[in-house]
Amino acid sequence: MKVTEKDVAYVADLANLELSGGERTGMVRDLNSILDYIDRLNELDTSNVEPMAQVSDRYGVDDSKQGSERFAYANREDVPQGLRTSLSQESALANAPDADGTFFRVPKVIER
Repeated sequence: MKVTEKDVAYVADLANLELSGGERTGMVRDLNSILDYIDRLNELDTSNVEPMAQVSDRYGVDDSKQGSERFAYANREDVPQGLRTSLSQESALANAPDADGTFFRVPKVIER
């Protein structure tokens, strides 16, 4: 499936982006290049490759542990909401650039 300039224009409109003609053309080229690479990867025989939870051992803590044991540190205990301390409303709003005492004020970003 090839991406067309019409596809890029449609998605840019959804994202509220104004792309020049050159930017649209470049985006079509880049997206099609990515899809071509994915097609190349899909040609690989991965029938003898075991499924993985992580593609990198970068975050492994203990090299002697195997599989999901290596990433057990990433899980945290489930603590009920009432037992955790949260920021008070006043603390949360203390450094806000614009607040009305109850809520953060933010500029309107949706124009249509």
